[in-house]
Amino acid sequence: MMIALVSVGMMIVLSLLRVNVVLAILSAGITAGLMAGLSPGDAMKMFLNGMGGQAETAMSYILLGIFAVMIGYSGITGVLVKILLRFLKGKRGFLIMTIAVVACLSQNAIPVHIAFIPILIPPMLHVFNDMKIDRRAVASALTFGLKAPYMLIPVGFGLQFHQTIAEGVASAGMNVPTDDIWKAMVIPVIGMVVGLLTAVFISYRKPREANPSQRSTAASPDLEDTPDPSFHWKHGCTIIAVVGALFVQLVMEDGALIYGALTGIILLFVFRVVPFRYGDELAGDGIKMMGMIGFVMLTASGFANVLESTGAVDELVEKAVALSGGAGLLTSAVMLFVGLVVTMGIGTSFGTIPILAALFVPFCLSVGYSPLATVALIGTAGAMGDAGSPASDSTLGPSSGLNADGRHHHIWETCVPTFLHYNIPLFLFGIIAAAVL
Repeated sequence: MMIALVSVGMMIVLSLLRVNVVLAILSAGITAGLMAGLSPGDAMKMFLNGMGGQAETAMSYILLGIFAVMIGYSGITGVLVKILLRFLKGKRGFLIMTIAVVACLSQNAIPVHIAFIPILIPPMLHVFNDMKIDRRAVASALTFGLKAPYMLIPVGFGLQFHQTIAEGVASAGMNVPTDDIWKAMVIPVIGMVVGLLTAVFISYRKPREANPSQRSTAASPDLEDTPDPSFHWKHGCTIIAVVGALFVQLVMEDGALIYGALTGIILLFVFRVVPFRYGDELAGDGIKMMGMIGFVMLTASGFANVLESTGAVDELVEKAVALSGGAGLLTSAVMLFVGLVVTMGIGTSFGTIPILAALFVPFCLSVGYSPLATVALIGTAGAMGDAGSPASDSTLGPSSGLNADGRHHHIWETCVPTFLHYNIPLFLFGIIAAAVL
């Protein structure tokens, strides 16, 4: 039990101390291995062997970064954003809520996940600065859109999430139809809505300058200095490339994001939107923008492998369940806390669900939780920690866009705000859901 708590706690503390997230995760993973009795060499080997688990995701993000930079080169993003801002400029709250709605579409209606962020957000940074929008509010809006829709709506990534829960509980001896999963997630998602409204209209509603101490050589486009919006033939070709990439993502099963990004990149070259002579330079910019995210995902996969292979996660869940007693508020709270710790370490709710289901379901059956209450606990426990984890794409994605000009801190301005505004209400509303279902 102590292995998981100490290693995840170490990762969180190091991250809060502004240690690079890759170094924080690596240190936590090695510590977990050493506490489990492995030699330093074996701990490192186990960590490195586990990094391959997110290789596809890392490659997807890098290629999406290249695709995003090439789309930005076409100029269409600046045109579209400038048109949008004609209606929204000066309305901070409405603009941030619009961003949240766009982010929601990325999970279900147009399942591209975080791929839209490096395309949409960097051109808007100058506007955020001009309107003195608190970027912590924007990070909270983006993370809400990356999480709440898949928790509730069984379409796109939501269908995958609900199927993962249904398959997990079925493997553990409980039958809950996929079509019923949403009923268990309504109350927890209401908690996320409360968190979003609190972040946008209370916590971060006041004007705030972007952090000037983190300037880098990168710079966001200055939309005020661009000419009046005019639609060019290259913009039409760019839209065709985006639609082509989306179509390939929707029809492919394995490697969908990789093939989708490659399709978009190839079409931009074919249509001469991006000249071949600029290919290396733009690819390099894309790798700089998203490569860090990809490597963090690889590192998080290594950490998760150490936790799972040493039995640290199973031990944590088993002991917590054994100590919690029968069905009740305290038991629900303990189970949700375990989900928070596990997901913070593994960095993905999708990867946490099968682990939690295998250990939670037998206990919930034995103490009298209903099937929907059990699903609510598992789904909420899996989702907790995804918002706020330094290694989660729900936080890495927003940071990649908001830090395009080097003025946004991943831990203190994305992870901490999203942890406070989503994990706390998820915890409280998850307990309520388990009590009333």
